[in-house]
Amino acid sequence: MIQDIQTQDDLYLLVDEFYKKLLSDDSISYIFTDVVKIKLEEHLPILVTFWSQAILGTGGYSNNLTQIHLDVNAKEYLSPELFKIWLDHFFKTVDIHFKGAKAEQIKTQALSIGTIMQIKIAQQNNN
Repeated sequence: MIQDIQTQDDLYLLVDEFYKKLLSDDSISYIFTDVVKIKLEEHLPILVTFWSQAILGTGGYSNNLTQIHLDVNAKEYLSPELFKIWLDHFFKTVDIHFKGAKAEQIKTQALSIGTIMQIKIAQQNNN
């Protein structure tokens, strides 16, 4: 039986599997491999901390999420299509591994974050 998100280990599994999907999708992987040159072993714990704070209320995340994405957008346009791909992979990864209130909460929060990012990026690009 599929369980709900309950621990940081659950979140680590989620973000690890999610990034495997992103990095194997040529339509979006270049953002992480060429533009940002992400070091996954350093990035995953930061993402786990972010989602743990958001979903489990643990605290500990202090980076400016919006500014990080605006900085990436300044290098390479983060289009609505890229956000759609990102969300699609995120939702599918959650649905494969988890079911319950926290799983629904994390998907809702991801959609909200993606929407806000797109608005901020549109504002940045219009200035």
